[in-house]
Amino acid sequence: MMTQHFQMIIRGGTLVTHAGIAVADIAVADGRIAQIGGLDAAEADTVIDATGLHVLPGVIDSQVHFREPGNEHKEDLETGMAAAALGGVTAVFEMPNTSPATVDEHALTDKVDRATGRAATDFAFFVGASPENTTWLPDLERLPGCCGVKLFMGSSTGSLLVHDDETIRTVLQNGQRRVAVHSEDEERLNERKPARQAGDPASHTAWRDVETALKSTRRLLRIARETARKVHVLHITTAEEMDLLKDYKDIATVEVTPQHLTLESPDCYERLGSYAQMNPPIRDAGHRQALWRALDQGVVDVVGSDHAPHTKDEKAKAYPDSPSGMPGVQTLLPLLLDHMNAGRLSLPRLMDLTSAGAARIYGIAGKGRIAVGYDGDFTLVDLKRQQTITGEWLASKCGWSPFEGQTVTGWPVGTIVRGIVVMRDGALTGERPGRPVRFIDTLNG
Repeated sequence: MMTQHFQMIIRGGTLVTHAGIAVADIAVADGRIAQIGGLDAAEADTVIDATGLHVLPGVIDSQVHFREPGNEHKEDLETGMAAAALGGVTAVFEMPNTSPATVDEHALTDKVDRATGRAATDFAFFVGASPENTTWLPDLERLPGCCGVKLFMGSSTGSLLVHDDETIRTVLQNGQRRVAVHSEDEERLNERKPARQAGDPASHTAWRDVETALKSTRRLLRIARETARKVHVLHITTAEEMDLLKDYKDIATVEVTPQHLTLESPDCYERLGSYAQMNPPIRDAGHRQALWRALDQGVVDVVGSDHAPHTKDEKAKAYPDSPSGMPGVQTLLPLLLDHMNAGRLSLPRLMDLTSAGAARIYGIAGKGRIAVGYDGDFTLVDLKRQQTITGEWLASKCGWSPFEGQTVTGWPVGTIVRGIVVMRDGALTGERPGRPVRFIDTLNG
């Protein structure tokens, strides 16, 4: 009998799969999972001893801003995906508010071309909805490398904005795939600008208050139901929105970020100042607890980092001249592992929020679970390893994290993309195998 030979074998790891949590071997051939089980007699080009480690389906971060083109001084596609790989992330979905914005076929193709050959992880890009491109959206959302349409109902970083009901309705009527939405009410944002206090980033929560988020999300859900269009509401921050969203699970999926699960006001603004400023804002302990309740109850479908880097010089400007956003792709998994070890969520739930959830929401082809025939994407973690998040470890060009100095329990020690090791023991291997993620709805597109 011939000895079986594979591209990769991961031996002795504790797999987190649809079947439960158990020690088993995994074999990868031609970039896909070929066998799961005892593979003692098999051989492989690459053999990894995962004894004592847990093997998760490759983590997918479905909301990142990598700033290329236009603002490469704070991040670019290569450094952003390097940060992702160091954090155990195997695929990223990148947002359209670059310069120029990703609003047409040329801009999307340009991003795919820029990423190819420089990407440590797999990737896909959102097309931004604008008043000018609504009729093109059905074609744009089907282009290779496109993960869907992104709608900004409230102004944030960049110029993309669709804030009136009529145009929002037109966006939702044009196309089929789920639309990702930044939900803040633009009219109320403009009305409440006087609530901003110069030099006081804590007043960010007074300006972008609960009603600003709730009013927008209420409008969005009404129009989504009228148009029968699926939406994905990003970075929810309020108890009131979670209470509303639970009644719209037929058309609306829900994201939270590790930042909103981990930080709370006023402490974060006292410690971090404008470095804690993001849109929607970090809110008080009551809202943070409500996010955890919604996560526990299953209202939350996915965790995305909303990685949104700015330089230290930019963030050091006096509020409100300081930009909103913070890096997060590299710390997403360490923070969630720490929360898991603290008893706030189970390991299967963590897996669902970081891989299977994104695959379900966006219809990713062949990713999101450890199963035969799926891509050989794995995140190896040491659940008991205690590690301090340091500036030296961070790969983002912006050079900082709000979580620097925090010691967490649980750490990514290996990142594997389609059977290719891109990170091992805290170091990048130099491999850049990343290619566009494929989606079930557009396999022929």
